[in-house]
Amino acid sequence: MPDKHLSSQFDADLNALSSRLLEMGGLVESQIATAMRAFTQMDIDTCNIVIENEKLVNDMEIQIDMLCTEVIARRQPVSRDLRLVMAVSKAITNLERAGDEAERVAKRTKRLIEAGAINNINVAEIRLSGQMAISLLRRSLDAFARLDTIAAAEVVEEDRQIDEEFRGFVRKLITYMSEDPHLISIGLDMLTIAKAIERIGDHAKNIAEFVIYIVKGSDVRHIPHADLVREANKI
Repeated sequence: MPDKHLSSQFDADLNALSSRLLEMGGLVESQIATAMRAFTQMDIDTCNIVIENEKLVNDMEIQIDMLCTEVIARRQPVSRDLRLVMAVSKAITNLERAGDEAERVAKRTKRLIEAGAINNINVAEIRLSGQMAISLLRRSLDAFARLDTIAAAEVVEEDRQIDEEFRGFVRKLITYMSEDPHLISIGLDMLTIAKAIERIGDHAKNIAEFVIYIVKGSDVRHIPHADLVREANKI
């Protein structure tokens, strides 16, 4: 029979890992929301806030990664516990990259502001995609917190909507730039911002897939969506 004290301590270590992941997720979500506010308002001071706070995201990734290493070394987890630790390690990498994308949005927005390129292109798709990306990340983290595979599968499905918005915006940008070559430089910056948001959605999707991996023990990356849903619903 396992030592109850050691088992309780192990559970506390795993809970601490999950809590730190969610804390980092909250910071990254705030970074994305601030970056989108900077873009919507074309406010350079708000851009600078995102750029300055990026170091906090990086530092948190390093701290949590060290915790994952310590848990593996001290506890030698197996089965679902090991999958949880590995998923946390991979999820924080996705969060750090999502933070990088938020910083990219802020830097490109800052460049647009400094170039005086404001309101030259309709950016409704970018704003909508930004809202969708924030929602997806929040829901993927919630699914992780509750280890809810059904909610995770829904996040994976809805990431497709961000992809569709991105493709629609690219088509519109091509039209703008072909009609007015002076908009090419602005259009490329807008394209970078739109692509950054699309990637944030991808990172949220990846985190959701890790939920299914933890609970079901199946790697559902790169499989058809119907198979992923079937795995998420499997009892």
